[in-house]
Amino acid sequence: MSTKLIGIALIAASAAIATTSQAADDVIRLGNLKFAHYGAVSYIKEIAPKCGIKVDEKVFAKGPDVMQGILAGELDVGTTASEAAISGRANGAPIYVVAGFAKGGARLVAGKDSGIKSVKDLKGKKVGVTRGGIHEVLLDAELGQNGLSAKDVTIVYLAFADLNQALLGKNIDAMMQSEPQSSQAINKGFGVEVMKPYDTPIGEPYRTMVMTEKFYKEKRPLAEKFMRCFLEATKTFIDNKETAEKYVREVIFKNQITKEDFYDAIGNSPYAYDITVEHIQVTTDTMAKYGTGKMAKPPVAKDWVKTDLLEQAKKSMNLK
Repeated sequence: MSTKLIGIALIAASAAIATTSQAADDVIRLGNLKFAHYGAVSYIKEIAPKCGIKVDEKVFAKGPDVMQGILAGELDVGTTASEAAISGRANGAPIYVVAGFAKGGARLVAGKDSGIKSVKDLKGKKVGVTRGGIHEVLLDAELGQNGLSAKDVTIVYLAFADLNQALLGKNIDAMMQSEPQSSQAINKGFGVEVMKPYDTPIGEPYRTMVMTEKFYKEKRPLAEKFMRCFLEATKTFIDNKETAEKYVREVIFKNQITKEDFYDAIGNSPYAYDITVEHIQVTTDTMAKYGTGKMAKPPVAKDWVKTDLLEQAKKSMNLK
């Protein structure tokens, strides 16, 4: 091969490597959870091409696992309950809260024959909850404002996926569970609703979308595209419930939940996109009060809740 041809080949190879590298840089690495109210976030990857982005979604078991993915440098964006985001930030995760994507999504469910009708009835009972999530914060807050503490009940820490089986098998008396699992327990007849735990200072807990500081600061154009795509996916699910139901039931849950489960779940955890500094601060204060999350120094919400991308995207799409 002539020197000229070798030169051309080298240039072509270098261009191919550069293109491949750039393509990898353009992929947004998203950490998400498998719940009905996280469905619109999953849907982002389906419409990503029309948004001019590529999304690689990794599904985790719980919010703290998403934080670990961020700390390991494996994610650009993550979805968690606010507690995991707050605890993550307190323990060094370089993240900003940039949006909310659902609210509610919690229910205190008792065993059918447990005789539990109120929070006060939990005294002396076994209560299941997933460690390191907003449900643990809500359980602590509900116990506290009803004159009880974690010492008055037996807390059984289980994964979200295992709580229903524990209640069905009567290994626990009640559970603070997410959606659609709490709706499933009620619809299948082995669980009864005690309450939706939204009467604490937190109110309805908002699920948070977080971005790494690096992605937020250094890949601004890509972050802006992602935020607009998130809003488009969320608006689609809010405006077209049939699309949301079909996607969540068939794609995410592989037909393991019924239509009734889905609509009951979303009735208790509607899709959203807003978040406020005040909500994150109240949640942080509640966590600090009950010692949830093991925060050496609770983060101040105004320092790391950044809604400018959200507001900019809403304005461009004429959303209020």
